[in-house]
Amino acid sequence: MKLQTEIPLKPQQHNLIDYNSRLILLGSCFVENIGEKLAYYKFQNSLNPFGILFHPLAIESLLLNAINDKEYTDEDVFFHNEQWHCYAAHSKLSASSKDDLLQNLNLAIQQTKQALEVSSHIVITLGTAWVYRLIESDEVVVNCHKVPQKKFSKELLSIDAIAESLQAMVALAKSVNPKVSVIFTVSPVRHLKDGFVENTQSKAHLISAVHQVVEPRRQTCYFPSYEILMDELRDYRFYAEDMVHPNPTAINYVWERFKKVWLDDSTGATMKTVDTVQKGMLHRPFNPNSEAHQGFLKVLKEKKEELVAQYPFMEF
Repeated sequence: MKLQTEIPLKPQQHNLIDYNSRLILLGSCFVENIGEKLAYYKFQNSLNPFGILFHPLAIESLLLNAINDKEYTDEDVFFHNEQWHCYAAHSKLSASSKDDLLQNLNLAIQQTKQALEVSSHIVITLGTAWVYRLIESDEVVVNCHKVPQKKFSKELLSIDAIAESLQAMVALAKSVNPKVSVIFTVSPVRHLKDGFVENTQSKAHLISAVHQVVEPRRQTCYFPSYEILMDELRDYRFYAEDMVHPNPTAINYVWERFKKVWLDDSTGATMKTVDTVQKGMLHRPFNPNSEAHQGFLKVLKEKKEELVAQYPFMEF
């Protein structure tokens, strides 16, 4: 008896991810889950230099600004709730000092461009089709930074507008890096603050738009993280306590499916060694001075040295 429907997934045929690959991951909080897995296994990746970006226009804007070497100035920031913020960035870049914020922004935009120029893969996770527009300037913002809601209007991006934005992302990325593979996903995180019906409508717009754009022959692909959680893991036990975000079990499950599709088989042995080292570094001995523990530390050090000798970019 089969008690689960499973989405059939096949390994990619070209440009698989290995330890020579360089990735940049952009988008909603779910891309951070995948980025953290890649970081744990010591792949070369850059994760959301501008913080979490929920909607397509935010990601497109970041790519455009990075490629055009935008320099952030006083005109791009504002003071609210004892912090300096920028409507083009997530609050993780905000700071108590205006100079610190501008330094954070300009460093992050440089890091984004550098990552784009050398990346083999860009993973873009779309969270929502709902956007907020600052009434005063008529500009769509990346983050509202808890500014009163009356200062914004809220709108749902059309499928055509999203598709146009996604096409622009691909064109921008390939303008500086023609061989890069672009992997689109839709976040399974439910934006229930928008409303249940509104969240479903939003995800439908994102999914419809993505499928207008993806074309494997042009190295633009879709990974069904949303469908995996909705159709394979159809149970609230796979959600965190907020009943919105996937829990570690669900994240691990989607990660295993992502590995099957995108990671080259050659990575398996190295990932296993990295995992052994990572777990070894977390080990807390009963007797740190014992002969057994000293032997354990020696073996652990040798494994680290072997990894770094083969992959000098790894740091432990």
